[in-house]
Amino acid sequence: MRNLLFILLSGIAITMSSCRNDFAFEPSTGGLEFSKDTVYLDTVFTNIGSSTYTIKVFNRSDKDISIPKIQLGKGVNSKYRIMVDGMTGDAGAQGKIFSNVELLAKDSLFIFVEVTADVASANPTDFLYTDQIQFTNISGAAQKVELVTLIQDAYFIFPHRTQNADNTFTYEGINLGNDDTNQPVTITGSTLDHNDPINHDEYNWGNDKPYVIYGYALVPDNETLNVSSGARVHFHANSGLIIAKNGTLRINGLPSTTNDPADITKEVIFEGDRLEPDFSDVPGQWTAIINFSTSNNNLIEHLTLKNATVGILSNNLALTTDNSVTKMTIKNSQIYNCSNFGILGRSAQITGDNLVINYSGQANLAATYGGTYTFTNCTFNNNWSSSKQAAVLLNDYLETDTAYLTKTTTTNLTNCIVYGSNSTEISLEKKGVSFTTNFSNCLFKVYDQSTALANNPLYESIRLEQNGNKKNLNPKFKNSAKNQMWPTENLFAVIPPASSSPFDILNKPRNATNTNIGAYQFIAN
Repeated sequence: MRNLLFILLSGIAITMSSCRNDFAFEPSTGGLEFSKDTVYLDTVFTNIGSSTYTIKVFNRSDKDISIPKIQLGKGVNSKYRIMVDGMTGDAGAQGKIFSNVELLAKDSLFIFVEVTADVASANPTDFLYTDQIQFTNISGAAQKVELVTLIQDAYFIFPHRTQNADNTFTYEGINLGNDDTNQPVTITGSTLDHNDPINHDEYNWGNDKPYVIYGYALVPDNETLNVSSGARVHFHANSGLIIAKNGTLRINGLPSTTNDPADITKEVIFEGDRLEPDFSDVPGQWTAIINFSTSNNNLIEHLTLKNATVGILSNNLALTTDNSVTKMTIKNSQIYNCSNFGILGRSAQITGDNLVINYSGQANLAATYGGTYTFTNCTFNNNWSSSKQAAVLLNDYLETDTAYLTKTTTTNLTNCIVYGSNSTEISLEKKGVSFTTNFSNCLFKVYDQSTALANNPLYESIRLEQNGNKKNLNPKFKNSAKNQMWPTENLFAVIPPASSSPFDILNKPRNATNTNIGAYQFIAN
């Protein structure tokens, strides 16, 4: 037994000695390979952190190596931050310098890169901020991976905060009044200021540099927000724009200078603050334009709104105690990729002309619970991957915990396209005594095989193709997945429109003998 134990312990010792020899790391002599020679971190706003980017480093040799240093070229002063295979870096130089990094033969490691920089740190001629990841060795010059990002300056609008005695913070809030149970409604945000010490007049959003909104920006009573043509407005997560009951919103975009749909130099764009290409079409990045205003002067022209939860919410906050309606006119505008609704109206008066809404989680247009909704030459298309989505949802009620509240609701659609991926793309539901729909010269996606739909009088003018309406004709959009929502075939002979505005959304003239329904004239290619 004693000899057996000796043999066993000797075997363990030999095995351990062999393992130690296998992991004898030699200093790197270079020859590393990289998944990228240059990492382009997409545009970021000044002092706003980027997404995380990844580099893979390969040791193709048969030797286990130790890299003397992996470091940023600008050292501890670099605006970049890196993490190497889960390690945070040397003491006092975390995220900047890593000493004696071991890498096994035929193995690899990951480096994660981020940047937070201000425009003052960038090259003043091109606003690029650059650095290198350097990999030293004992044989010669360090190997390098270049880092490049564009820093964009912006106006920032955000709620101010006050530090409390317990080191917590109290943030500036917006008082929206009382709800239908007479409880105060407040939300984190800031009221715009005519004399902000940094942004100056926050009621005039220009086009000299973008605006970035944190929290909610409020246009209060008796004030008007004017947004100039060419303005770019970016909203952080859980942020939005609120128009108070007696406030006014004027978005003053202009038509493109050419008939190229890609020409967007003069329109206004509202979207999230993530500028990387991977976020260009991600729904739900910010909340909404929330309109409580009863002013007749609210106007949106030539706006592209993208990637919100609800594009435009026009809503009477005091749902049961105030019969006033919110008001909004929208012309020559586009709303894309909203996780819930493109437009949601409750007790509202909304007029739309040459409006395109594409791809919404619940409905492109929801005209509900009282008010008057009038849309002419609009394109509503919904290819969201859900059996419950609709391009257009119309009803006259609001569901509460105890009952359905109803109000008189009237919706008018003229020369509109209502289409999408589901078999029926319009939902009509009446629970009160006064729910009116007027549809004329429209194209609807409605397959009426179901008895419930066939016997529902709300669908009669669509199902029987009355008043110039047609159903189930494919409009053959150029590419709805890319928001290219113009028909590639001339629809005039099949659905001649009723009276239209003289120009389409691209400012192309309409005429009496060759005019298409929807927001776009026919584009041949």
